[in-house]
Amino acid sequence: MQALHDQLPVWAADWLDILIPAVEVVMIVLGAWLLMRLAHKLIDRVTTKYGLPVNMASLFLRVVGALVYLGALLWALERMGVSGAVLWTAFTGFATVGAVAFFAAWSVLSNLFCTLLIYITKSFRIGDTVELLEAGDKPGMKGRVVEINPVYTTLLESGDQQNGTTLQLPNSLFFQRVVRRWHGTAVTAVAPDQQGGP
Repeated sequence: MQALHDQLPVWAADWLDILIPAVEVVMIVLGAWLLMRLAHKLIDRVTTKYGLPVNMASLFLRVVGALVYLGALLWALERMGVSGAVLWTAFTGFATVGAVAFFAAWSVLSNLFCTLLIYITKSFRIGDTVELLEAGDKPGMKGRVVEINPVYTTLLESGDQQNGTTLQLPNSLFFQRVVRRWHGTAVTAVAPDQQGGP
């Protein structure tokens, strides 16, 4: 490329110095866009296969998008001549802030991960009757699962959804304690007010 640059007239060489980085930046942007299309299709397929909620798939897509586009931006800046030292300083500063935010939001991130595990392992589903046992034979929190969102699982403890009581349990709690799940006719052994019937 340098040999071609030296053979061109000055005006053409100047244009070549602008044109090559511009083409590289366009290629980087196009590559990031294609990577995001692939990630979108992959996340859609996983969501369909494991029955993940749409809001969780959207959250994963945003995280992947932030990482892909940030990487593309840093690479494009480097191709346009921004100093590597400046980029490294910016990256380490961003990583430090990210690490602090990660530890500050650890409980929320833990619940997000546990939500994913609940859907993948199929430990329970909406409509199931479950009990979270404290220890041994002591009765625990129980009810019918009415909602599983990225942070909480809501159990209908008694009554119905308009006139009853519900429990909102962090999803990580289901991986710290023993979970009892009723199947088939065993559900009828639970008191009617525990099933959330009308």
